[in-house]
This record gives sequence, structure tokens and C-alpha cells, in this order.
Amino acid sequence: MKAALLETPGKPLAIVDDVDIIDPGPGQVRVAVSHCGVCHSDLSVIDGAFPSPLPVVLGHEAAGVVEQVGAGVDHLAPGDRVVLTPCPPCGRCYWCVRCEPALCIQSRSISTNTFLDGTTGLSRNGQTVYRGLGVAAFGSHSVTQATGAVKIDDDVPLDVACVVGCAVQTGVGAVIHTAGVEEGASVLVMGLGGIGLSIVQGARLAGAGRIIASDPVAERREAAAHFGATDTVDPRERDLGTACLEATGDIGVDYAFEAAGSAALVEAGLAACRAGGTTVMVGAAPIDQSVTLAPAAVFVVQEKKLSGCVLGSCNSLLEIPRLLGLWKAGRLDLEALITARRPLAEINEALDDLRNSRGIRTVLEVA
Repeated sequence: MKAALLETPGKPLAIVDDVDIIDPGPGQVRVAVSHCGVCHSDLSVIDGAFPSPLPVVLGHEAAGVVEQVGAGVDHLAPGDRVVLTPCPPCGRCYWCVRCEPALCIQSRSISTNTFLDGTTGLSRNGQTVYRGLGVAAFGSHSVTQATGAVKIDDDVPLDVACVVGCAVQTGVGAVIHTAGVEEGASVLVMGLGGIGLSIVQGARLAGAGRIIASDPVAERREAAAHFGATDTVDPRERDLGTACLEATGDIGVDYAFEAAGSAALVEAGLAACRAGGTTVMVGAAPIDQSVTLAPAAVFVVQEKKLSGCVLGSCNSLLEIPRLLGLWKAGRLDLEALITARRPLAEINEALDDLRNSRGIRTVLEVA
């Protein structure tokens, strides 16, 4: 198959056409990838912030068409249009039966870059190629567990649907599922890329009364206002904590969401939250960054809460169709998240755009 291959961190991806991919085994499907969004998590691996075995095919926010199904798969068939998910729920493990499907044992592939048995289904010249972030969709085909390919309606464009696979599912889910934001609540969103702007949309859907959006890029703050933010803050010109106090009558926000992958912003969110408030870590900070609770005693007596978030705590089998239903109803804007479309051959240019905060989401045409 054709793929964009990372062989050395910090170096451009190489477009190759000789990656071998297996036929799907029992409970698996093979998907011809049509489109894939470029996510900051991919960039973090490429630039070395997240260590990964190499060589690796990244890309995890994708849509395509089922090409082949393995034994025992009876809910999908060749020709079905699907959105891929990095967290395919098995429905049986410790976490799934406790209604925590995003933590399913199968989601470990995000960090191991392999299937549970240690294989990847990809190779090149006899050498193992790793399936980055559990999907490996910067390639013309992807083999995944059958629950990792979620069927969608035929009238949904695949270039639009793909952003639901990560950005929209993660951002909206962080609000609805991870935090459980209630109507009238005050919300702070730090970082206004694809996930941060999806958090803004999720807060609007939840009925938040005040949505404060912070990012140093003016165009992204303007986009946040389009998506439902009531207040925007340039953190280079205005202290974020002060802005939140002014917006909430010196109380602090009920919920703060960090969506840029910065430990320092997590700490800023904790400071901006009211006593009893919740800070949600949605962005994944580089592996060498730590969050400090200082002073820890104040964190205790104010009953503040700090939560992690994987894929918006979503069950993709439920959430992907539901989010696309909201899009069809005009309650969720997917098109405005996509500010560029490029062929796979221009993936390195797309990555440079992401590094330099140009635009929001670039979608690659893979097929």
C-alpha cells in the first residue's frame, strides 16, 4: 500500500508505495482510507515529543470504505462507508463493562502502536512497520478491529466525516462525558485548534452560560466566537486568571479545559477554576512535562478536581453516529473546522502549517 512513513523523528515523512498489509483476521476489517485529518498528536510523535517505535505510519482521524471483512464480522460489509476510531471498544473487558469504553484494553494500541498480540499487520522489506496511534491512516489502507470502523450514512462526505474520528469526538466528548458540564455553567477553553474549537462547540451544546476561549492566534479566537464562545482572550495581552475572575464575578470558572498539550496551561486552568471546579486535561503534553499542585494543601481544601481525558471518554460506536446526526441537524459545524485540504503527497506542508498554527484542521486526501 501507499503510505507516509516516519523513519526518523524530526525528519520529513517519506511517501512510499511498498508497505505490505495483511488481510483482515477474525474480528477485523480492512478499510480503504479516503481522507485523514492531521492532528497534533501525530505531530508530537513526528517531532519527538512522544516516543514511538520506528518506522511508523501515523494518522488516526480518518474515514474510508470497507474493502474486506474477516471471519465473524457480520455488521459490516465491503462497500460500507466508515469512520475509524483509535479506541475501538471490545465490550467485554474490565473497563468496557464499567461503561469506560475509551479505556478499553484495545485502546492500548494508541501507545504500543501494535495490536494486543504485539503484531502490527504492516511490514516493509521484511521489517515491521508500526501502526501509529492505533490506526495508521496516513496510508491507503488500514486494518482494524471491526468495532474500530463505525458505519455512517452514505450521504455524509468522507472528507467531512473524518474529523469526527478524533477532534470532534474528543472535544465534544470532553464536555459532555468527561466533565459533565451542566446548563448555565462557566467554561474556559485553552488552545483553539481542532480539539479546542470542538470543546467550544460541546460547551455550547451543553448549554454553558459563559464560554471563555483563549489562544494567542487571532484567527482562532475569531473562529471560537463563530463556534459559540462568549468571550475571547489573547493570553499574551491579558492575564487569563484575571479575565476569568472578571467574567464570573470573582468566583472563577466551573470548568477549565486544556487543549494545547501544555502542562503549564493545566496549571493555569487549575488557578482559573473556582473552589470545587474541574480542570480537564484534553491535550497530551510532551512526555517530559509534569503538572505541579502548589500548594497542594490549597488544592485539597478548595476541593478542586483534575481529570484526564482520552477521546472524550466516548463510546465511538454510539458517539460517531450521534455527532454526525447533530451535524445533519445543523447543531454542530464540521465544515468550518476544515481550513485546508491537501493530497497525501503534501503531508509535510500540512505538518508545517500545524507547527506554525496556520488554519485549524487540514484534511488529507489519501485515496
